[in-house]
Amino acid sequence: MIPRTEIIADDAYNNYIALIRENDFREAIKKNGKEFRKLLEGISSKKYDHAYAEGKWTIREMLQHILDAERVFAFRALHLSRLDGTPLPPFDENAWAAHDGGATRKWKDLLDEFKAVRQSTELLYDAFTDEQLRFVGTVRSKPLNAFTIGYIIPGHVTHHMRILEERYLK
Repeated sequence: MIPRTEIIADDAYNNYIALIRENDFREAIKKNGKEFRKLLEGISSKKYDHAYAEGKWTIREMLQHILDAERVFAFRALHLSRLDGTPLPPFDENAWAAHDGGATRKWKDLLDEFKAVRQSTELLYDAFTDEQLRFVGTVRSKPLNAFTIGYIIPGHVTHHMRILEERYLK
């Protein structure tokens, strides 16, 4: 197991990584997926289209963002795991949200998609070797590796779980 001291992250991701207490990122990804699905399944249908403030995403839109972001993070991890040094660009989540169709998607479809996307992420990470995890490439003009993304993925979801609990579901 690679020690957490080998995490390579810039300030944009440190908050997500700090939310993960597990030393084994694979365990964190699996545990986080179960916790998030449980939270989502407990949300009343009356809340799906609720936004806590003007201009903020609805819960349905937030879930679509989480799906998009997990796919982006998983692609980045795949790219880096193949020891590909080609720099990867950032993605603008707000620009994507303006065109993602999340506001009109069926809740059940979003839940099913999260389950499938997370299962895909788990299988992807189960296949990585230590060499693949450690390879450092460039993402958003910063150094990053698949190992670090293994903490970012559940950290990003945990971040949004906290927002859901504190701002949407109270």
